[in-house]
Amino acid sequence: MQSHQLEACATKECRIIAKVSKRIKFGFGIGDLGGNIFFTVIGFYLLYFLTDIVELSAALAGTVLMIGKIWDAVTDPITGYISDRTRSRWGRRRPYMFVGTIISFITMGLMFTKPSFQSQLPLFAYLTFMYCLLNTAYTLVNIPYAALLPELTDDFNERTILTGYRMSFAVVGTFVGAGAVMPIIGMVANVTLGWTVMGYFMGAVMLLSTLVTIWAIREPEHPEAQPEQGLISTFVETLKDKVFLTALIPWALFITGTSMVQGALVYYYSYIFHDEGQFQIALMFLLAMSLLFIPVWVKVSQHIGKKKCYMIGMTIMGAGVMVFSLLGEQMGTKFALIVMALSGVGLSTHYVMPHSILPDVVEHDAIEHGNVRREGVFSSMWTFSSKIGQALALALNGWILALFAYEPNTTSKLAEIGIKLICGPIPLIWYIIGILILRFYPIDKAYYATMLERKANS
Repeated sequence: MQSHQLEACATKECRIIAKVSKRIKFGFGIGDLGGNIFFTVIGFYLLYFLTDIVELSAALAGTVLMIGKIWDAVTDPITGYISDRTRSRWGRRRPYMFVGTIISFITMGLMFTKPSFQSQLPLFAYLTFMYCLLNTAYTLVNIPYAALLPELTDDFNERTILTGYRMSFAVVGTFVGAGAVMPIIGMVANVTLGWTVMGYFMGAVMLLSTLVTIWAIREPEHPEAQPEQGLISTFVETLKDKVFLTALIPWALFITGTSMVQGALVYYYSYIFHDEGQFQIALMFLLAMSLLFIPVWVKVSQHIGKKKCYMIGMTIMGAGVMVFSLLGEQMGTKFALIVMALSGVGLSTHYVMPHSILPDVVEHDAIEHGNVRREGVFSSMWTFSSKIGQALALALNGWILALFAYEPNTTSKLAEIGIKLICGPIPLIWYIIGILILRFYPIDKAYYATMLERKANS
């Protein structure tokens, strides 16, 4: 694809769009502002809220998060499958995003409202239901949103640039989700009420960012044939795609490791450093470096490829969390800030590269299957695997804390060992396995050009 202009199409089947306008880049990108507020608040704070505010046992709290994420993962493929087959005057994706974001606003506030009852089993049942409902609502937003990217451009590098916009907003969302939680809670005299206010505030930002995306994006028409396979056979075929698996499995493993670190950091700062205030500062260092390096990695990827960038980045991230976990206590909080900043350089690739890789896999599938497009299926499987990884990570965090006799508002040497394990050594295992598998992912710029040439000649 040599031209960077919108190519004129002689036939209805032509859908090549190389150059993407600033409005679309901005409008698409801002959608992940709300998405990463959601994922960050849940990842960093929900386990802590359940154990230390609601006073649910650590083991039950971890199980709540695991069940909710597994349920969330199950609803992802169904949503993707249905949205691929939807035809409406508003497009395939945006109607679901509109309904989902309204429900997400309401349930985000309810999730962070402490129930009036205190018995452990009723708490467990109620919180599990509420978390499943919240995840279902956000699935209606996130799966159609992720499926939009392959439809906006066919250009190999333009997709990385578009992903760069998306992930710049994602890091800003992570900033807000990580850094604004405690200040918002602190503005309210009653701490429990402060958590509720925080939940509704974050839900409102999620709502507004999604509405901007819905307004800014105009989905392309889809004259091509709809996929004819049934639900089960569609996903079975998807999971037989070796190209997809070499990208999907590392993504899930990296998510597992990163989610464990996210959930563990607040415990490390609270019970090992004994300084919750430094936790907010450390997150700012981590996320600031992630944001700063997004355009750097976008440029680097144009020279060495998306896969190599991702592998280098996750190696940096893995080394960083290990150093933080094992040496943080001895070296102190200032040293930890340096390690956090360096880890952010690696984490930046986790924001950009996987979401830029996925559209290339979607294009590969469409070429292999006669231009039958299944963006929703692939996006839902992508998100499905990430949520299974998050479920495993959050459950492991809760179970390991329980195994090492963690009790809220108290400290012990045994509990400190458990906290250190979930901050570094265990996440590192996931990173190493993911890097080894990612080595076999085949699509680079030359491979992609050959794909498009084959498509043009078919």
